[in-house]
Amino acid sequence: MVSPVTVVKSEGPKLVPFFKATCVYFVLWLPTSSPSWFSALIKCLPIFCLWVFLLAHGFSFLGAHANARKILAGLIFSSLGDAFLIWQEQGYFSHGLLMFAITHILYSSAFGMRPLNPGAGLVIGGVSAVSYALLYPYLAGPFTYLVAVYIALIGFMGWRAIAGVQLTSDLWTWTKLSACLGSVLFMVSDLTIAVNKFCFPVPHSRAIIMATYYAAQMLIALSAVECQDAAAAAEVARKKKKM
Repeated sequence: MVSPVTVVKSEGPKLVPFFKATCVYFVLWLPTSSPSWFSALIKCLPIFCLWVFLLAHGFSFLGAHANARKILAGLIFSSLGDAFLIWQEQGYFSHGLLMFAITHILYSSAFGMRPLNPGAGLVIGGVSAVSYALLYPYLAGPFTYLVAVYIALIGFMGWRAIAGVQLTSDLWTWTKLSACLGSVLFMVSDLTIAVNKFCFPVPHSRAIIMATYYAAQMLIALSAVECQDAAAAAEVARKKKKM
């Protein structure tokens, strides 16, 4: 298993633009009451940096790893979702919902179906059901079923990410742990959005939503590229055995 120190040393410098862009977003803190293309750019900039982060590993890496390609595609749809949500009060909330739904489908496919871990699925299913039950009285019109479908998709994504982490065995890696933490933060971010939009105002909701969202996307992007370091480490180990 690749150590976290190795991951930080190899991937940390490539993430510097992401951290800078995230700081720019929080420092500028542009008002949501006046949506503009500039505010959309500032909001999407950290995700654009994660595109660059993945692309910096080379097209050969992306060509060889389907999960990395799917996560890159998910980040692209996330950017579209972020842009639509800038104008959510102008009727584009459902458009953003659709973009992020596609993102979760792509991430779920990237995480795969093995190991199955039905226990984790039952837990996430229960959490998803309770979340929808709490939101249901506040939903009306098409959001009654749109939110249900979205919760099912993000719950499935969370299950597939969490299922890969088996701490009691040697099968887990920092890749899987990163995906797990990222999926949990993504669910926290989206649940905060839902409660704040449909139920009642959540104190400091925007800060909570964006901090957990950016952290989630970074961790999920990181989970796509650590396999490169794992492969390199495995190759070194094989060479040592031959010596």
